[in-house]
Amino acid sequence: MELFHGRPASSEGRLPREIRTYDYLDQLGIEYQRTDHEFADNMEACYEIDKVLGVVICKNLFLCNRQKTNFYLLMMPGEKKFKTKELSSQINSARLSFADAEDMLKYLDIEPGAVSIMGLMNDHENAVQLLIDEDVLKDEYVGCHPCVCTSSLKIRTQDILERFLPATGHEMKVVHLVGED
Repeated sequence: MELFHGRPASSEGRLPREIRTYDYLDQLGIEYQRTDHEFADNMEACYEIDKVLGVVICKNLFLCNRQKTNFYLLMMPGEKKFKTKELSSQINSARLSFADAEDMLKYLDIEPGAVSIMGLMNDHENAVQLLIDEDVLKDEYVGCHPCVCTSSLKIRTQDILERFLPATGHEMKVVHLVGED
């Protein structure tokens, strides 16, 4: 894997949702580094990518309540274990579960394995609430996918919070996850 500054030189062989991500970031003047890699849809694969980017890629979970009336994108450190009960009490939503792939595509234009904060640029109705574990905000950079799981980005956390989120119209809710048994 090689580290690049900015978008690929060519869009050949890349999905439109990936190119739209680069267009969006470029339009906002957000700098980013990128690496291309094999299909990476689990944290083990992301650890190798982390070494190239020099950042820890967040674990991103797309969740919903039982009635499928509330959807959440949770960003948390990859090494933490996700405990539904721990999060449910903080957002006053009982019976959280993983949302279906169809809802992921509908709201974020992302497929399983590529869940990322970048998908919020596709949520024009603000149907998805962003939840960020407080530990993610301690890092200078965020690692994420550009709406596909064959590339990964390194973006300043400050740019995500101060430029990307306001542009998408989304606000974040900070949560505290211990992730221990």
